[in-house]
Amino acid sequence: MANLSPYIYSHDARKHADFYVNVFGGEIVSIQSYGDLPGMEESKKHLVMHLELQALGLRFFMADAAADAHDRGTGMDLALSFKDEEEAGKIFEGLALDGDIIMPFERMFWGTMLGRVRDRYGVMWQVATES
Repeated sequence: MANLSPYIYSHDARKHADFYVNVFGGEIVSIQSYGDLPGMEESKKHLVMHLELQALGLRFFMADAAADAHDRGTGMDLALSFKDEEEAGKIFEGLALDGDIIMPFERMFWGTMLGRVRDRYGVMWQVATES
């Protein structure tokens, strides 16, 4: 058995993680900065080397990245599935705040709700219901 946790690189991992705490609930459980490393130059000590966020029963990892190291492209979405339609809709709307709705959150022909959104940090999400 394995667990899969997204590792999201950002220009400002602390601010980005705070956004997800606001949208998902949950909490930031740990932050390690480059300042924790011996001999790190002063200008980089504030950068996040590793951050763990727990929300929605999931674990997300985050870190600050170099300017071009987090170009997301269009090759992958993070998919969240919910039993409750109201909760799914709330999460979708939260992720869409200052982001781009790619596909509105609506009922699909197969019966479930589904929407696709690029959040304000460029991360692509699919939010769905299980039934």
